[in-house]
Amino acid sequence: MVEASSPGKEKKGAGGSILSTNNSSNGNPLLPQSLGRSDKNSSRFFTGSLIAGWYCSNIGVLLLNKFLLSNYGFKYPVFLTMCHMIACALLCYIAIVWMKLVPLQTIRSRVQFFKITALSVIFCASVVSGNISLRFLPVSFTQAVGATTPFFTAVFAYLMTFKKEAWQTYATLVPVVAGVVIASGGEPSFHLYGFIMCLAATAARALKSVLQGILLSSEGEKLNSMNLLLYMAPIAIFVLLPATLLMEPNVLSITIALAREDQKMIFYLIANSIVAYCVNLTNFLVTKHTSALTLQVLGNAKGAVAVVVSILIFRNPVSITGMLGYTLTVFGVVLYSESKKRFR
Repeated sequence: MVEASSPGKEKKGAGGSILSTNNSSNGNPLLPQSLGRSDKNSSRFFTGSLIAGWYCSNIGVLLLNKFLLSNYGFKYPVFLTMCHMIACALLCYIAIVWMKLVPLQTIRSRVQFFKITALSVIFCASVVSGNISLRFLPVSFTQAVGATTPFFTAVFAYLMTFKKEAWQTYATLVPVVAGVVIASGGEPSFHLYGFIMCLAATAARALKSVLQGILLSSEGEKLNSMNLLLYMAPIAIFVLLPATLLMEPNVLSITIALAREDQKMIFYLIANSIVAYCVNLTNFLVTKHTSALTLQVLGNAKGAVAVVVSILIFRNPVSITGMLGYTLTVFGVVLYSESKKRFR
């Protein structure tokens, strides 16, 4: 155990030289206070830029998906999801193997590969269901339903691991669910099939997070989110390709025809796919440079921001009842996060 030196204390270094342990900004004339402040400001600016990028990419992919699938009339959510996964696979490879943004982690066993495959299939189901829901529901309402993720996470954690939370934590889930019920009743654009798909997407996201904690819990199997995406994305493409051919058989010819009529079509698809990758990249970077808790707090606020932005852009009607319901849900999610921290 190393004993901490008091301010101004000196100790001998190698060769008998005296090493001062004074704070650099106070005792070293070569390192002025302004340098320390400059480093802190640079760090804050970098972290702020990451958070801004996280917000822009998360809200951007939602709005672009909604624009393509609903307003633009590109009604092929499975193919769109496959485009996202192709971009994630290519850009993850570039970031990890070429740019060495993070060290490459290898799959160590066949069992680990099957675990990643299971997570990839659930991930596909989540993204496809979410994209389908955007065809029928406004972004504001899908965000309200998506805020119930903690409820499904608590349910799956209990069913699969018998993990119990404090009763106060379970109590906070009441306003989460009640808010969605109220928002559903007050939603002018409510669509039952879209609502079911949105619930399925939310449940699948929660199931993936719980399974990821179970399946990749050992030290030898843990992968950071970037490496996990590097392996999940190609598997997702393998799963989505036959699904696309079966459910959307003429999508390629239709996409080409649309591109000939409107050359912006290809740009929309490419931009949408790149932004989808940026969501995963910024998730990883924000967690790395802040904390998972910070990302959770930002996520709570992101839904509210996405609701406001989507209403301003798409002008979808929103009732007072619906907004009250969504506000109640967000309030419940905040209480849930605080309860989890307190009774951890």
